Amino acid sequence: MSTPLPQALYEELGASIRGPIYLRGETGFEDYSTVFNGNVTCLSKAVTCPLDAEDVSKILLFCSKHSLSPSIKAGGYGTAGWAIGGDIIVDLSKLIEVDIEPPLADGSFTSLKDVAAANSKGKQAIPPVATGSSKRRREDDAELRRYDLASQAVATFLRGTTLSALSNDGPPPLVRRRVGLEGAFGSSSTALAERQISMESDSNSASSTSEADSGASRTISNSSTVVTTPSPPSSIPPSRLGSSGPSRSADPFGYLNSSKTSKTSTAPPPSIMQAPFAPQSMLRSWGSNNPLFSNQGQAHAEALHPHAFVTFGAGMRQKEIDTYTAQHKLEAKGSNDGVPYHVPFSAHPVGSSIMLLGGFGFLSRMRGLSIDNLVEVEMVLADGRIVVVNENEYPDLWWALRGAGPSLGVATRYKAKAFPVPLVFAGNLIYRFNRATTPSLIKHFRDCVKGAPQELYANVLLTAGPKGKDSLAVIQMCYVGPKEKGQEYLAAISSWDGERCLLNEVDEKSFLHQQDSVAQVLRGKAGRQWFIRSTLISSLPDDVINETVLQFAETPVGCTWLFELAGGAIADYEDTCVPKSQREAPFTIAALHQWEMDIDDDRCIDSAEEWIAETLKPVHQGGPFPSFLGRHESPERVKACFGDNWDRLCEIKRMYDPKNLFRNTFWPLNAEGDTVEAHTHEPPTPPFMGASHD
Repeated sequence: MSTPLPQALYEELGASIRGPIYLRGETGFEDYSTVFNGNVTCLSKAVTCPLDAEDVSKILLFCSKHSLSPSIKAGGYGTAGWAIGGDIIVDLSKLIEVDIEPPLADGSFTSLKDVAAANSKGKQAIPPVATGSSKRRREDDAELRRYDLASQAVATFLRGTTLSALSNDGPPPLVRRRVGLEGAFGSSSTALAERQISMESDSNSASSTSEADSGASRTISNSSTVVTTPSPPSSIPPSRLGSSGPSRSADPFGYLNSSKTSKTSTAPPPSIMQAPFAPQSMLRSWGSNNPLFSNQGQAHAEALHPHAFVTFGAGMRQKEIDTYTAQHKLEAKGSNDGVPYHVPFSAHPVGSSIMLLGGFGFLSRMRGLSIDNLVEVEMVLADGRIVVVNENEYPDLWWALRGAGPSLGVATRYKAKAFPVPLVFAGNLIYRFNRATTPSLIKHFRDCVKGAPQELYANVLLTAGPKGKDSLAVIQMCYVGPKEKGQEYLAAISSWDGERCLLNEVDEKSFLHQQDSVAQVLRGKAGRQWFIRSTLISSLPDDVINETVLQFAETPVGCTWLFELAGGAIADYEDTCVPKSQREAPFTIAALHQWEMDIDDDRCIDSAEEWIAETLKPVHQGGPFPSFLGRHESPERVKACFGDNWDRLCEIKRMYDPKNLFRNTFWPLNAEGDTVEAHTHEPPTPPFMGASHD
């Protein structure tokens, strides 16, 4: 139980800042102290809502004076719980300015030092974005949580009937997902083990299937072993075994060789053409009162500037910034409407702190991580100083904050580069998850993206359930360039013929709506229990893929495993605390698990831990990008994020935060520099949800 903040301290804090304060038990406290992950207990004494950097400074000085720990809530999804782990929550949701500007004549920008913040009393302040000022911007804002605009076709598909009712092509799925420990495969775990042993040992047995009388679950054994790509089971129609696509051993991008390809590209065959798609019908920008905006003419528009600069407050969610820049286009040749510019962010949804922790997304292979596109940060330090940090001022802090910023201070405003993105050729290829065929799909994906250009982003995503429905294997691609070129890559990726593609909706669309695509497929929900693990890997060998698919088949409803193509321009940036060894990794991997509050299933966590720590261990390339650090991380994994840069990072931490005021972060050391476990700087798990670290 948390002890309340004494009345005298409450009055002292209230008199020192302009923003509101909410004490535990008061109306509003629960709203401001709630995070996306329901598996977190807040023990904070009060929530403060500063209006500017000066307010933040006063709050930090107050905490230092009275030996209280602050925690920073910057509008993200906070699955680790650090945002509400301190005695005093500093909620930055009122710092909501945003602006975009073209570069000055010499290519430079207007410094944050020369523009007053939105809520300050200075002149030439950037106005705040249009929001209801009379009520707080709730973290569970319904408009921000709508992702169907990414693709109406995918939205309809995900809400539709079970996959078995759509087609009888190919082998049946292994099973419908169920929630309980028993019957996860429609049978006991003992029977499952027997089936798995049989599958591994008998490589010459005939394929067979059995179906429960209810039709709610199916089982399959096949002729493949776990160390080879499964052969197509005999239930696949003979006509599908002779594919017109390239052979598995062929170079999937061989047809792009200029010496073998005519200047006029041949249209892809009908089997791999994208589904009908009408992007203009879905271009409704965020916010119910905002008008439609059109992509008309953008495909042929020529941007006048190689990049622009976007200034935004720390309370801005990434989706709001993307929406703003999509609406406030900059002048372009060949277009009366202009061209939208976008900051290289992660896919939706994240908050502003992604700018300090990494930020890997659809533009990263072209433009680097989010941290690589920062040009300035306004930050409040542990001693209360308000500084503007860039490559020339506080260069040591500039190096460290891009990757480890939350452990060094409180960022209140950012200025970052944004790049012209008229349209993207992007979308989803959705298949039924099947233990017999999914290894082949992942291997095909891996071989197709090998050597792909920086303009191409791609991932393969395995998602379990929901209850009563088949699991899915989804390939997502995003080509940042003309549709004609993107179709060539679509042709290669979609040539896999191990299963019928249930939906192909890849087509031209706005980048704003593509940003919602991962969240749309993930179907995340606030208030559930969440657990995230991630790593970077050096390769994706066959045996790792085979074992991954077998393990994923045992995961409960709500588990999603993600393979993302990394590399590209990410490796070109070296002057941050994220080391080159991490930046050169060709794949970033993530387990994103969510489950309902009343479910107590050890596999929800154990399956992610086993996959990341054991199955992927032979190909680990250090830890994850810092933005993927989650709940209950070991100190060793945190240190591995920074590799050889760890010692220098520790020196800078001692310089700027010698008393470890910002301990409610991922930072795994105490003020004396000794290693501490995660539960010492994370809020506890609710007691009714199993073991608590409290």
